[in-house]
Amino acid sequence: MELLAAFGLMLVIEGLLPFIAPRLWRETLRRATTLEDGQLRFIGLTSMIAGLVFIILTR
Repeated sequence: MELLAAFGLMLVIEGLLPFIAPRLWRETLRRATTLEDGQLRFIGLTSMIAGLVFIILTR
């Protein structure tokens, strides 16, 4: 049940930027397409580590 709640919260958070600032969101995606694979992987890894830290700190 907690996993579904976490997934729902993730969807809400990810939907905020396109809802509030669609132009900025579009420009951010445009810039992301110009990044190298290694740069995208580093961003993904950093995001995952930050998420794990937040999970550990809240438990």
